[in-house]
Amino acid sequence: MPQLESNNLTFEYETFGDADAPPVLFIMGLGAQMTAWPVELCQMVADAGYRVTRFDNRDVGLSSYLDHLGDPDMMEIFGAAMAGESVDAPYNLTDMALDTVGVLDALGHDTAHIVGASMGGMIAQRLVIDHPHRARSLTSIFSMPRFIPGDDEVSAALMGEAPETRDERIAAGLEAARLFSGGGFPFDDDEVGARVAEGIDRAWHPEGQVRQMAAIIADGDRTEGLQSLDLPAVVIHGTGDRLVVPQGGQETADAISGAELVWIEGMGHEFPEAAWPTMVNAMTNLFAQGDGA
Repeated sequence: MPQLESNNLTFEYETFGDADAPPVLFIMGLGAQMTAWPVELCQMVADAGYRVTRFDNRDVGLSSYLDHLGDPDMMEIFGAAMAGESVDAPYNLTDMALDTVGVLDALGHDTAHIVGASMGGMIAQRLVIDHPHRARSLTSIFSMPRFIPGDDEVSAALMGEAPETRDERIAAGLEAARLFSGGGFPFDDDEVGARVAEGIDRAWHPEGQVRQMAAIIADGDRTEGLQSLDLPAVVIHGTGDRLVVPQGGQETADAISGAELVWIEGMGHEFPEAAWPTMVNAMTNLFAQGDGA
């Protein structure tokens, strides 16, 4: 796949659809590679008349790793955040939003429809707050405007020790996917396990996930910034999400004037195939508003 330079870093990316179609940028979440965006979902949006780009964030996948910044002390970071003190993180979501703006620049897009999932939704929120002139619309998928703790069991799956062997990594990834599932859609162990193995074989860099988590905590509360937005927005959230709890979606929608809130019954922190038509319909209706504006 091609690579580009942004913010003095290298980013792996992939595009779908007609090069002259209105651009859509997909931003993925914590520790997740761009391949976590299902190819079929990307193609569905492209087939609706859009130029879709997905990319690996910094510190994950085949983009630049920032190991030279060291490993943050998460206990110290959580403690500072709980005490209302400033958080010292290797980088923050403002930096990751600047990465994303640089991706748009490298692709030659002055503006784009911005779509983010989970931490990617937080990056997307930061981008439209800090760089509103670059966004045609905002789609925030199972995300939140501030750090809201998830279910303890599910959150622990993200914070445990990294498995050492390939088999252990696949088993841990499959178990995490089960925990993230909302229970309202079929869960195929073989299919999910194969997807987990594919991602592990593509790249494995758990150190980056820790720095990304520190960036989330360091960014604080975006609610006030979201209240200042004037652009079409849709918030998509599953009622069964135990990682980014539904409160996060509700608070995001409440903060953005005129935002549409789309609940998907029984969906967790996942992209079940049966939910794709609902997601794509919500996004493309929004894109039409943004392009019309």
